[in-house]
Amino acid sequence: EKVNLSPFHFQRLFSEWAGTTPKRFLQYISVGYAKKLLQKNNKTLFDTALETGLSGSSRLHDLFISVEGMTPGEYKNGGENLEIKYSFATTPFGNILTASTAKGICYTAFYNEESSAVELLKGKFPAAIYHQSVDVEHQKMLKIFQKDWTELNQIKLHLKGTEFQLKVWEALLKIPMGKLSTYGTIAKQINSPGAFRAVGTAIGNNPVAFLIPCHRVIQTSGALGGYHWGMDRKTAIIGWEASMANMIEEPGKNDY
Repeated sequence: EKVNLSPFHFQRLFSEWAGTTPKRFLQYISVGYAKKLLQKNNKTLFDTALETGLSGSSRLHDLFISVEGMTPGEYKNGGENLEIKYSFATTPFGNILTASTAKGICYTAFYNEESSAVELLKGKFPAAIYHQSVDVEHQKMLKIFQKDWTELNQIKLHLKGTEFQLKVWEALLKIPMGKLSTYGTIAKQINSPGAFRAVGTAIGNNPVAFLIPCHRVIQTSGALGGYHWGMDRKTAIIGWEASMANMIEEPGKNDY
């Protein structure tokens, strides 16, 4: 009633977006479900993903995304040696800005207003040359939001970050879709078990929304924790990915 739709019409629209029923979706975003996932993943999440032979689509980020760090020469003096293309698009989770250099995507962010989104981007590399233009890497990136990933190509990321930050961001890529992890688990994965606070800071500084799945990191209590692009969005992404992973791993199952 609040969205001016009949229950039937709402359920149909919701299922088209999420790939599951509202009831099942609410289970996917509950603290109890998150805790269960974390307990299940204690073996270690990353070893389990490989041992259980999760499909390519469940390991989407790990298999299809490669990371290259920018050299100091590339980002010195505010990125004066960089030429950056940026474009706007719509995703199931709202509007997104994507920016890339000649070597790959350097920045993605969900936004409400185009002008403020561009301002934030230019704050990262104030001396770079900018063009509003759709790059081939932008088009490849947008396919990641589709339910059919058979046509996905390798997506290259070209990121400004410290060695520690790059390690953390690469560890995030290894969390399978539909799974969740914690700051402590990520710290252990990069052989820095005492550095979970620094890991949290690096995750908070993730420059590439969704592609580097920082949304898959939650608190050990099962609470979803914070998210740079808003808690409602993080909740929606976690539920959507759980539904997609469930469809991939149990293709015959249909809970509409």
